[in-house]
Amino acid sequence: MRSRRLGAALRKYREAAKLDQQHGADHIVGSKAKISRIESGQVTARPGDVRLLLELYGVEDPEVYRQLEQLARDSNKRGWWVNYPWALNPEYADFVTLEADATYIRTWQPLYLPGLLQTDGYVKALLEGGLAASTPEDVELAIARRRERRKTIETGGARYAAIVWEPVVTAPMPSPAVHREQLLHLIDVAQRRNVTFQVLPLSEWHAAHMASHFVMFSFGAEPAPEAVAFDSTTSTVFVEELDDMVRHAEAFEELRSAAMTPKQTLSFLSDQLAKLPESENDAE
Repeated sequence: MRSRRLGAALRKYREAAKLDQQHGADHIVGSKAKISRIESGQVTARPGDVRLLLELYGVEDPEVYRQLEQLARDSNKRGWWVNYPWALNPEYADFVTLEADATYIRTWQPLYLPGLLQTDGYVKALLEGGLAASTPEDVELAIARRRERRKTIETGGARYAAIVWEPVVTAPMPSPAVHREQLLHLIDVAQRRNVTFQVLPLSEWHAAHMASHFVMFSFGAEPAPEAVAFDSTTSTVFVEELDDMVRHAEAFEELRSAAMTPKQTLSFLSDQLAKLPESENDAE
């Protein structure tokens, strides 16, 4: 995934300079095939080659040099997820790589709480109610992975903005205990300086159906999105085309405008918490 991001950026700057791949190959004393493999993400350019290519393409912004050279250095960097190789398919590994590298993550979820906000109990309930049978070992492994992922925002390393539709937090969960724990966690996380959490009211039907769930990633100082991901029951789709980025960014802003403000959301969560039964017996 990092190699693909680097290659896509280099291709963008080459095309903006109106140069072909042979120009790049000649400048780094390589082959046209090498430039093609770099731009497609099949191989990663060395930091020195990245600098030479950016110079050839007329890029002057030192921040671009810093980001892309660092991306080249980190292309083979081992993340926490390598400790779970038997449980990570390539698509999931790509997703958590984007998540770990991002400086700003935005997500819209009309059905489930976003993964970075799920408690252990919520994760367990999802797996136990899923289509695929999960062993106790599978559940514990999934919970461990989720804890690692939560560090992305718990350590304050990335800005995070999440919008969910009202039923995500109001619909009954498997038990009042799971529901209570989850609401308390949301209230806590929503007050962190790097997190914005908003609930879209149930009445905002048109906004809720503007777009299916998605996660949008930015990697630099600017909030411009550079990748979008969304999953189905069996796979994850990654989108990196500029037009798609623009459409998803516009959809997110529309959702943000239609949603409760962060302050209103906190009050709403507190009200929902107060309405929960105190025990399983009370729920019955």
